[in-house]
Amino acid sequence: MLQLSAAHAAGDADKGKKVFAKCKGCHTLKPNKHRVGPSLAGVIGRTAGTAPKYKYSKAMRAYGASGVVWNEKTLDVYLTKPRKVVKGTKMTFPGLKKPTQRADLIAYLTKMANPSQ
Repeated sequence: MLQLSAAHAAGDADKGKKVFAKCKGCHTLKPNKHRVGPSLAGVIGRTAGTAPKYKYSKAMRAYGASGVVWNEKTLDVYLTKPRKVVKGTKMTFPGLKKPTQRADLIAYLTKMANPSQ
């Protein structure tokens, strides 16, 4: 069972589904179904840059090789300004400035990774 930080425990998965609308042009929630970006199915707990059958940028593969695993904290930092966190990433999305939007999105991704929660 995932342990959520206080900030993300407050995230609203239903609102996060609406925030995910900003992501779904490039990402899916279907396992191994990639678009311009990798599938986000099971992203929580996955090492950055390691979705099967997706060709990541060198920068994102190196980020994952450094030991970064996607969790509430690492996603919160990354989603604030992706290109600042991983210089050279292919992701062109500028980020989510509002902490509540990030918390809601992370709650949604967590719920989708673990539907029984």
